[in-house]
Amino acid sequence: MAARHLLVFLKAPRPGQVKTRLAADIGADEAARVYRGLAERVLAQTSPERADSYQRVLFFAPADAQAEIAAWLPGETLVAQDPGDLGRRMEAAFALAFARGATRAALIGTDVPRLSRVHVEEALNALDRCPVVLGPATDGGYYLVGLRQPQPDLFRDVAWGTSSVRETTLHRAAALGLAVHLLPPLRDVDTAADLDAEGLPAW
Repeated sequence: MAARHLLVFLKAPRPGQVKTRLAADIGADEAARVYRGLAERVLAQTSPERADSYQRVLFFAPADAQAEIAAWLPGETLVAQDPGDLGRRMEAAFALAFARGATRAALIGTDVPRLSRVHVEEALNALDRCPVVLGPATDGGYYLVGLRQPQPDLFRDVAWGTSSVRETTLHRAAALGLAVHLLPPLRDVDTAADLDAEGLPAW
């Protein structure tokens, strides 16, 4: 079971560097507080229920934030994200996880407030049957991607941050002959309207 890994992408909650679309609605300081609250909520909800459920690794950015992240989230395993676009960083995170002995790995962000260990467990279990798992986000992206071996072509030449990300990834998987298990759709929080729709506080 230790070969099952949950990879979490997160940023230091610095005003002006996180949730920039939300910051346009509520200001940079408030957006940073929301980001911090969302991250803490998602981390609490995806904490492994048992020590042998899965190993969790936090991939953080920017690279100079290790001490800051360690003070904020003590006891977590921390790895700096590689440079490059989102696809390059995800590709590198999966490569590292598999190089370290993972046989099933799922990667998530920290801005989907309803994401829980139930979704993580479903994803990791589904990888016994399918080589790829996606958690569809309501904005056309995805909130989780799971793999049982490296699939770098899934992360290259994708228009990240657009509503076509999920469809592009599904088409790419089909072209590679990879079956995909889909999780239930969830909303990520990018705007004040998303906060309202989820009934969340502005922390």
